Amino acid sequence: MTAVHRLPAPNPGPMTGPGTNTYLVVSGRDCVVVDPGPPEESHRRAILGAIGDLRLRGVLVTHTHPDHAPLASPLAAEFGVHTYGHGPGPGFVPSRRLQDGDRLRFGQAVLTAVHTPGHAANHLCFRMGDTVFTGDHIVGGSTVVVEDMGAYFRSLDRIRALLPERLLPGHGNPMDDAAEVIAAYIAHRREREAQILRAVRNGARTVGAVVQAVYGETDPRLRTAAAGSALAHLRHLAGQGRISLEYGDQPGDAVAVRDTGVA
Repeated sequence: MTAVHRLPAPNPGPMTGPGTNTYLVVSGRDCVVVDPGPPEESHRRAILGAIGDLRLRGVLVTHTHPDHAPLASPLAAEFGVHTYGHGPGPGFVPSRRLQDGDRLRFGQAVLTAVHTPGHAANHLCFRMGDTVFTGDHIVGGSTVVVEDMGAYFRSLDRIRALLPERLLPGHGNPMDDAAEVIAAYIAHRREREAQILRAVRNGARTVGAVVQAVYGETDPRLRTAAAGSALAHLRHLAGQGRISLEYGDQPGDAVAVRDTGVA
């Protein structure tokens, strides 16, 4: 029998919700940790207490953002096991790199890596039977910041095609209505993109103007994140030829947008 234990990290905030979910996945006497989270000593002790006398077989990371990965290498070193992830990032380099479709076996369980770029280029979900550990690809009670919108749409389609029944997110509560959640995520992104295109056609000429028009009621603490997702949508629309983008000479310069008239 395989059991999953959720261990929320003590890092609540506007971007992390109630905190990062660390998962201890147990099969027989073997276990793995998924997303050990930030290097908080109290969280480390909680993970060690949950492992107890089980045999830790590896530490898995969905992606290398600082609320998910930093504790991975110290925890793995403590037990003499490998860290697993798609690629390196700030403060984390996996000792074993996972490609799409790679499998990790422990006890009687199998976790399969599913490459899901969009939120981050090196993002992985992990499938175990009818359950998917979604990291920040899909989270509970919110949407996510997206770097590459085209890749994100494709990754949502990939997870939908797996026909999962349960989603275990990197933030928020587990979701037992997986099909409905994924459909709602796709619908939300399509509606948001339509809103952004309308804003451009109504005269919004910078990312800031788009954010003001489309995300006007967003918590001010999340405006920077909203701007990142808005820019990802604008780049996606530009890739379809529906708008054009003109960047300034400096990284912080505003982006000018123009409707091409393509439907």
